[in-house]
Amino acid sequence: MGDVTQRVFPAGDATRSARVTAPWRKREISKVGFGFLIAFFVVYCSRPEEWILPLRYVPVAKITAGGAMLALLSSRHVRFKLARLPREFHYLLALVGVLVLSAFLSPVWKGGALLHTIEFAKIVVIFLLVYLLVTDIRRLRQLILVQAASMVVVTAISVAKGYHTPRLEGVIGGIYANPNDLAFAIVLSIPFCLALLITTKSILGKLAWLAGILIMLPALFLTASRAGFIDLAISGTVLLWHYGIKGRRIYLIVVTALVGTLLLVTAGHKLVTRFEAIGEETQGNEAYGSFEARKYLMILALQGMEHYPILGVGANNFLSYSGTWHPVHMTYLEIGVEGGIPSLVLYLAIFWCGFRNLRRLLKQKDLPEEYKLYAAAIQSSLVGFVVGAVFSPEAYHFYPFFSVAYTSAMVVMVARRQSENVPEPVLDWRQRRKAMNLWWS
Repeated sequence: MGDVTQRVFPAGDATRSARVTAPWRKREISKVGFGFLIAFFVVYCSRPEEWILPLRYVPVAKITAGGAMLALLSSRHVRFKLARLPREFHYLLALVGVLVLSAFLSPVWKGGALLHTIEFAKIVVIFLLVYLLVTDIRRLRQLILVQAASMVVVTAISVAKGYHTPRLEGVIGGIYANPNDLAFAIVLSIPFCLALLITTKSILGKLAWLAGILIMLPALFLTASRAGFIDLAISGTVLLWHYGIKGRRIYLIVVTALVGTLLLVTAGHKLVTRFEAIGEETQGNEAYGSFEARKYLMILALQGMEHYPILGVGANNFLSYSGTWHPVHMTYLEIGVEGGIPSLVLYLAIFWCGFRNLRRLLKQKDLPEEYKLYAAAIQSSLVGFVVGAVFSPEAYHFYPFFSVAYTSAMVVMVARRQSENVPEPVLDWRQRRKAMNLWWS
């Protein structure tokens, strides 16, 4: 096995050779950046500022994301060009650009749209960091573990604090305040919990992840979210197809059927009632009233897209545009009316790229088992998002973008495995470009 650096740099280039004779420095900087990235995932996914009061006055998310970016840019070895980054990143960058322009030209509230767009623009930095810093399966596993464990903690706190609160509404604020949003986040995280349960070799680890899943599933039923239940059924079917049928783990299908039946009997009364009440036109019927309100907002969103098709009304401005201070309960209409049709096209293109990456990955015959398990979990999570987005206003939620970034990082990891028979080092930008060119050729 030859030296990788000799194949990347000409032997006579003393300056460049000197840069790679001390790879420890690059690895140390990479570790610092990845540590900040882990910290951001903890902050964003577990929302400690919502249940630890002093943290409400500290911009922890901005500090961790900024620290990771500074650590990365302090390395002389990070010399990349935007043209070398994956297509989905360019789409994301263009989406943020369109939303910024939409904010400046908003017919509703320019300042509010701009502030919301700036908050959403953090995902560009995080996507870039995931792509550049997740260079092996170990780091991917760590990020997935943090995301899944954080969701387990949030769910456990929600159930403990709000067991008697109707639908767990407002028990934890932020992105989990609405019961539908909490159910949505649970569905997107369950595939990762199951993947970690299967890949973890420790018995205690397996029991911990099993306990986490058994906390999240009842919590989802307690939210009585109809969209969350439909989302879980479809996402879970994809997951069981990969793990239960293709992976020959039939016991997962049997256990899922038993647990699902038990939960419907013990904790599903409110959920079943909400489904049954959709078509009942009775006064005071909360479920039917919710259905009618959502239908009205969808019609209003379509009218908004007709009046402002290019740049929309501005991010998060549909609340005031509608006059009801309620969002449209469909992600695709939300991004379409607030960012215009170009934003909707870019938004869909990002997730199309994620599914394309997964399709290519799962077709690889020599893909290691751990890669297959995580790719299947990511696909199930993304399917959950695509389905759930039909029923929920989740256009600016970071979780699905995390999953797309995971696929981008995995593409480079697998391409490198195929092109060079070496251990999994931290790749510099030249090696990543070479791997990507070989992958798409």
